[in-house]
Amino acid sequence: MGEVGDRISSSMVGGGNTAADYDYLIKFLALGDSGVGKTSFLYQYTDNLFNGKFISTVGIDFREKRVLHKTVGADGTLGRSHRIHLQLWDTAGQERFRSLTTAFFRDAMGFLLLFDLSNEESLLNIRNWLSQLQTHAYCENPDVVLCGNKADLEEQREVSEDKARDMAEKFGLPYFETSAATGQNVTKALDCLLDRVMARMDLCLDQSKMPKLRNTDGKRVNLPPGSSSGCGC
Repeated sequence: MGEVGDRISSSMVGGGNTAADYDYLIKFLALGDSGVGKTSFLYQYTDNLFNGKFISTVGIDFREKRVLHKTVGADGTLGRSHRIHLQLWDTAGQERFRSLTTAFFRDAMGFLLLFDLSNEESLLNIRNWLSQLQTHAYCENPDVVLCGNKADLEEQREVSEDKARDMAEKFGLPYFETSAATGQNVTKALDCLLDRVMARMDLCLDQSKMPKLRNTDGKRVNLPPGSSSGCGC
């Protein structure tokens, strides 16, 4: 990617904010097996809080956050700045909710794929999650960031960093070792995903290939002019 995002974050969005506060509404989905820490990961990002109690997500839930995304060109010049309203959808990992959660895939512009560093099986199952994405996402090659979560549980680690990075490289995914408990790399992972999605928007000439990107009036937005290479899906 030729652009790097630099953003200023606000606290979690409340119900009293008006639509005029942002330029784009962008939806991300957090995916992964049950118990890998998706809910805690998103709470850490939006509220800087961690709850050690495990409460399994039933169906789907979401968090919200406002960020200011700035792009910097390859030559270091400052590019456009956009106020982004992020909707962070938290999906249930259990198989019995799969038909419900996959219904939300097509409207998402980016995906956080989490596994548990203390559970090797959750790493092996990312193949299944990527297969689901190929089937149900808005295109066969959506933007995905892979996160090895629970990095703070070093004594319980079952997945080495080298093994996780090999898996990420095999599928062409950026990889971060994260901790919802300490906040390690949580913001970096989200920043990376947002940078990739915004860069894809700049390149995408055919708006129909992107999911439902809306502006503050609720209408589909006109994406910025891009190169002749198309959407890159």
